[in-house]
Amino acid sequence: MRIVSLLPSATEIICALGLNDKLVGVSHRCDYPPEIEGVAVVTRPAGGAGWGHSAGGAGHAAQAATPGRDPSPMESSPDDELGPSQLDRAALLSAAPDLIIACDRGSGPGPRELEAALVAVEPSPTIVVLDPITLEGIFHSITTIGAMTESEDDAIELVEALREDIGEFEQGVLARHDQGLRPKRVVVLEGLDPLLAGGRWVPQQVRRAGGWDLLGREGEPASPTTWEAIADVDPEMLLFAPAGLTLLGAQAVWRKLARPAFWEELTAVRRAQVFFVEPVYFYRPGPRVVDGVGMLAEIFDPEGFVDTSPPDSWTPLVD
Repeated sequence: MRIVSLLPSATEIICALGLNDKLVGVSHRCDYPPEIEGVAVVTRPAGGAGWGHSAGGAGHAAQAATPGRDPSPMESSPDDELGPSQLDRAALLSAAPDLIIACDRGSGPGPRELEAALVAVEPSPTIVVLDPITLEGIFHSITTIGAMTESEDDAIELVEALREDIGEFEQGVLARHDQGLRPKRVVVLEGLDPLLAGGRWVPQQVRRAGGWDLLGREGEPASPTTWEAIADVDPEMLLFAPAGLTLLGAQAVWRKLARPAFWEELTAVRRAQVFFVEPVYFYRPGPRVVDGVGMLAEIFDPEGFVDTSPPDSWTPLVD
């Protein structure tokens, strides 16, 4: 089977299932895992900036994977994995896929554009649309890809392993609650410019890790918010996870932004409990969302959870 993935999350799932040798095309934002290096890139950012011919080459995929480099000077919507992008029809046809994985949301190529690009192709590739909005939805995406690639057993095994990892975090949280540690009151921002409160599966990640997302809306898109709204709930912890950026990129954006007049009065600021977290563990609906749960658990309770974060995946704000 020949697979084209237009979603970075789907690319991660495909490789987690051991199918990276079946990948014949990826999007310009597919930057993980390293095994995709050399795979043909079949999309490009709108306007053609950062265009390259293979993942890991001179194009956007390699740029996004480089520490301190970001896909765009602007933040992306958490609901849009690709951002404004164009399909390279010639590259897609050259890849000759049997299966294409895409999304029907956002500003990247959707099923209709793909069908138009493939109108004369026989036999026509199968197009699978993924659009999870919860942790269960992410697990369903994994089993869907497994079913479409005749890898059902591997997909079920992967989902079971991810559920087991989350279960271990939850058991640790319950044990700490029994010892008197209460849930942390937090706000997760998936956008800094403009401000966006966490949505979709992010509040679930927070809850599984032992926190309470005060502004997050589970199963709904990330929602606009204000510093006044944040001050009203006055979180104990404030986490910055702006979609489409790296941890270093988020820090760079933050340094350019004006802080509210009451910044120093926020409880999270007074207690030095403001953190930058690597955004990819929160906005990309793939296996690494479970790593995001481990990261949050360590941030919320560093005594109860030691080294449960991916390396170099978070840092406190230092003024």
